[in-house]
Amino acid sequence: METVSGDRDRREVDRYLSEQSVSLLSRVAFVIELLIGLRKQDFQAAGHFMKLKWGEDPWPLRWLKFSGWALFQAWINLPRALHCLDISGRVSRTPMWLEDENPFEEHPWAGDESATFPDSADVVVIGAGFTGSAAAYHWARRAPADRRLVLLEMDDPACGASGRNEGLVVMGRYFKMVRDSIGKYLYEVRSDLDKPARKKLASRFAQVYCQAAYQNADLIEQAIEVHGFRCDYKRAGWVQARTEEEQKSLRLSVRLAEQSGCDDWTLIEAAEARKLSGIRVSLPAGFSKQAASWHPAKWVWCLLREALKAEQVELYTRTRVERVVATADGYVVETSRGSLACRHVFYATESYTPMIEAAFHDAIVPVQEQAASGEGGPVSMMPHIGISGSWYFAGRYGHEVLWGSGGSRVPDAQAGRNKPSRFLTRFAAAEMRKHFGPYNLDLDNEWSGTVGYTPDEYPIVGLIDGPGDSKGRWIVAGMCGSGSGVSFNGARCIMNRILGIDDEPDDYPAEFFAPSRLLDPENHNWP
Repeated sequence: METVSGDRDRREVDRYLSEQSVSLLSRVAFVIELLIGLRKQDFQAAGHFMKLKWGEDPWPLRWLKFSGWALFQAWINLPRALHCLDISGRVSRTPMWLEDENPFEEHPWAGDESATFPDSADVVVIGAGFTGSAAAYHWARRAPADRRLVLLEMDDPACGASGRNEGLVVMGRYFKMVRDSIGKYLYEVRSDLDKPARKKLASRFAQVYCQAAYQNADLIEQAIEVHGFRCDYKRAGWVQARTEEEQKSLRLSVRLAEQSGCDDWTLIEAAEARKLSGIRVSLPAGFSKQAASWHPAKWVWCLLREALKAEQVELYTRTRVERVVATADGYVVETSRGSLACRHVFYATESYTPMIEAAFHDAIVPVQEQAASGEGGPVSMMPHIGISGSWYFAGRYGHEVLWGSGGSRVPDAQAGRNKPSRFLTRFAAAEMRKHFGPYNLDLDNEWSGTVGYTPDEYPIVGLIDGPGDSKGRWIVAGMCGSGSGVSFNGARCIMNRILGIDDEPDDYPAEFFAPSRLLDPENHNWP
């Protein structure tokens, strides 16, 4: 049966390969449809793209270059995807990861009519995604029986960014990217340092970040093996195609990483890239050796299932946090179901953080990204390995192919917005065609969500305020789209600090990761 299906797919691809052009009428119809379908988020994404690609140019030149680029996309590039992408059926806005039944839907309210909301806890964790579920897991692993943790989620677990991503366990951002982004920020806040000193400090930041990310990936794999978590995990790597203009930066990235001992990011030839992933490139590609694929929502559910075996952990979903008020002894967390007192509050809220804590406005910025999925896709695309170009990402998971692209900043109040851009879906599909050739793919799901970006594109992990030992507000956020590269290890370190445990490595020293780096840089204890 599989052979017959495979033969049919290949015949379909052969048919598409024989089509040399898109008719003039089809192009005109496509452009009209595209213009009619443009929404506010498309213009926001356009502005973000212009800044990234031509940010150094003056405004008139920037607009001229973008106009030429947009004309090419609308008339030439995107119509090429018309024969590849079938959008004739109903398209769901539910991420493919969340189509499986959520085992914690309306927990505990759906399964216990007598359930009541607690009035106190030792720790309140806000948000049940990657970070919040990890916090609950680590608390269950190390906390004494008399110390209670309550996990609050405004929707159901994994319904935010944790269930809306590309399905990769990544090493975070590669060394040069981290060094360059933090370097720009240091130029603004550390004017007391000369250029060589700032560059050296930026490299130290990058090295600490990468080492923590490597540890994060290893800890995730260990947890999966120890508990037998069934979350479709496979460490197969991540191939990133780079253009001719990007080759110099790619080679420099690899060299800098090797010199610093952060050797996950390497260089592979075009033939090896095709063998590993099926991607067609004529130039060397970047390769993350330790990246893995998984089902992100199942990972969250597995962590929660394990955590809730312990009496000291409780989960309450469909519970929106409205305000956190400081008291003499700790904090009162006011929610849609009532208030509860605690000694510690842990924000696992990522892009939603500024909605609760106004101090993080402009310190954690919600950025909308989006993805789509469907059956079919490039026949040559290998399963379980991450694939990306300069402006898109893709991967094969079972019978489904997932692809997507970045987006733009949204207002704080719109964190979590699910209004995908049809333009970006088609743009990413056209970019995928460049590297895989024509294909046949039925669009089934199309969604978006927001991730949290910091001004220096470096995460924050640590104490916001309070003495820490007796009470405090804590946070892990601003992971810049690399939540799977920070959250598990970051939550472990915060839970250990609250518990006063020092028998495990702490990979997030305050001088590098504390929130004061962004909230109060003048008084931050810089390394």
